[in-house]
Amino acid sequence: MKLLGSLGSPYARKARIAMLEKNVTCEFSPARAADPGSLVPQYNPLSKVPVLVLDNGKGMIDSSVIVEYFDGIGSGPTLIPAEFNARIAVREWEALGDGITDAIVALTHDSRYAEGCDASAAWYQKQVQKIDAGLAKAQTDIGANEFCHGGAFSLGDICIGMALGYLDRAYASYDWRGKYPGLKRYADKLFARATFVATLPPQP
Repeated sequence: MKLLGSLGSPYARKARIAMLEKNVTCEFSPARAADPGSLVPQYNPLSKVPVLVLDNGKGMIDSSVIVEYFDGIGSGPTLIPAEFNARIAVREWEALGDGITDAIVALTHDSRYAEGCDASAAWYQKQVQKIDAGLAKAQTDIGANEFCHGGAFSLGDICIGMALGYLDRAYASYDWRGKYPGLKRYADKLFARATFVATLPPQP
């Protein structure tokens, strides 16, 4: 198998962390859809990363689907609980982390293509509000716990960690550590985890 994704993509990082946590044998191949001759559009009609190219030559798209696949075939600790209520809780954490990340992307990527981007514009402030509200909820719900749910590392931690890491990379002027010290405590330990260290993208 081969995982295609750019080094700076938060969603590719999400899949890479899951791959490493689950001890899945899979090659990571840095790739962007916009690169000349990129294989990404060949395997994903939406031209988005990450893409997992299976041994049978078929492509699997979307980070959530890829993570669930890794969780099913890998040997590491379970990332998505089997018990219904626990699974829904972890999926909610995934949705929160992904939503925060989407708002960051809208501010730092999509805004590059908006003529005369104005940080005071309503659409811009709406994305900032999403980040603020999402991080506030994460801090409240995590509290003094080490992990998002159930006292064990899960997909929820991957996604919240992905969002916080992407803030550092793409929106460094946003002082989330100062605004949310509880998340700083949580993230300091999470970021020291081997899989987060191994997937840390290079500085832009």
